[in-house]
Amino acid sequence: MPPKSDSVEGIVLGFVNEQNRPLNSQNVADALQKFNLKKTAVQKALDALADSGQISFKEYGKQKIYIARQDQFDIPNGEELEEMKKANAKLQEELVDQKKAISEVESEVRGLQSNLTLAEIKSKETKLQSEVQEMEEKLNKLRSGVILVKPEDKKIIEDSFAEKVNQWKKRKRMFKELWDNITENSPKDQKEFKEELGLEYDEDVDVNLQSYTDMLASLNKKRKISR
Repeated sequence: MPPKSDSVEGIVLGFVNEQNRPLNSQNVADALQKFNLKKTAVQKALDALADSGQISFKEYGKQKIYIARQDQFDIPNGEELEEMKKANAKLQEELVDQKKAISEVESEVRGLQSNLTLAEIKSKETKLQSEVQEMEEKLNKLRSGVILVKPEDKKIIEDSFAEKVNQWKKRKRMFKELWDNITENSPKDQKEFKEELGLEYDEDVDVNLQSYTDMLASLNKKRKISR
């Protein structure tokens, strides 16, 4: 059963979950001075929360590092990010196809002008110009960043993508802080220690956060322009 929000454990649990980064008892005690909580009370609350499984912790020598349970947060799914990347590539292909279709229609117009009667040419030209105009309108929409789907569906996809990339960046930063705390005074070789723990970096699985960050920046830029 979760502690009451105004109890010592409740205050400590709320802070740990809000920060969602590696913390020791001194970090928590310093931050919660406004509640007049002493370090001994904070330490006791942290241990109680860890024993009850409401937060996670690791021991490194005499020091304990505490962190919020990660199963309560939405973690970016690599497969979902990959699907978004594929969707973007598909849109680029559609843009190329639209340009090709317009070029083919214009070529057909030129060919018909040399083979048909004047009346036939005018009739065919009117029809083809209408088709070209329709395709150009679609092409302009694609160039302006408008995806030919429902606006509400587009917003859901973009918001989901932004959230997952931001969560990825946040978790990458959290891991670096935790890893630096762990290895700061460790005599072990970091590469060997990483392999011993079975850890893999993004680069180990051919994933590059920067490419998704750039994609998100481009998306945000387009949103600002469209407002």
